[in-house]
Amino acid sequence: MKITFLGTGAGLPSKDRNTQTTVLDLNPLSNEYWLFDAGEAAQHRILNTNIKLGKLTTIFITHLHGDHLFGLPGLLTSRSFQGGEGRPLKVIGPRGIKLYVETTLMLTGSHLNYPLEVLELNGGEVLTINKVSVNVQPLKHGISSLGYRLKFPPKEGRLKQQKLLTAGIEPGPIYKEFKTRPVVTYNGEEYITEDYKEHPEPGKVIAFFGDTMPVETERLLADHADVMIHESTYLDGDHELSHKYFHSHIDDVIQLAAECHVKMTLINHVSNRYTKDDIEALTHQLKNSHPEFNFQITEDYLSYEI
Repeated sequence: MKITFLGTGAGLPSKDRNTQTTVLDLNPLSNEYWLFDAGEAAQHRILNTNIKLGKLTTIFITHLHGDHLFGLPGLLTSRSFQGGEGRPLKVIGPRGIKLYVETTLMLTGSHLNYPLEVLELNGGEVLTINKVSVNVQPLKHGISSLGYRLKFPPKEGRLKQQKLLTAGIEPGPIYKEFKTRPVVTYNGEEYITEDYKEHPEPGKVIAFFGDTMPVETERLLADHADVMIHESTYLDGDHELSHKYFHSHIDDVIQLAAECHVKMTLINHVSNRYTKDDIEALTHQLKNSHPEFNFQITEDYLSYEI
């Protein structure tokens, strides 16, 4: 799987950072994309990648601030002409997202040529989408803001090829049966296939956060996550100022990652007051002061393989 950041700035776009848009490529689990937030010009950013709107199946909106939402109507309408015809699309978000989508499409005379489902959530729900468990939790941002914890199914254990060879079972179509069936008959003998497989690998956990200041529900989302995507509008400076505007300070993110045993933290929603030189210097400082904190401050078009 791969996460691609198409917009990593906070509030306003800049020459270096567009507003919030993140794409999750679900390959090899499935041949589809999930989108998290749709900042202004999201569809333009997608044109600069290999991402196909026709394969976009689900859009998660964290909250209704414009830097997370203003690109949604254009993206929905463009999908009709970019491979989306007849292919269902689901939009998931907080209360108000349905009214926003329906009103925008109605007032602009826009017509979609595919089924669109809009699902409004309060937080506290657990959904299952294509075998992926999605735990939705409310955050603290002044308006309704949601975080999404994605728990992927376990990865099937590999075949113990040497054990199969020792048992006289040569490579061929029979190996596929060992992968897919509980019991296999070969040369008149029955084999329990679990005896010939490694233990399944636990499914990956990805936590996507909307804008938030520290709140207890964050821990439900971040617990032992393989990857956490979290805002840090304030990479330095005054803690109280960040919380005044219902945002997170970098110290908040470091503490959350440590307490929840997060393996990798990808930091986005970075204030545009930070230049590239600032980011480089702050990254160096953080690695020296918190060597246990595994992180990357994202930039537009960064891709991260899981």
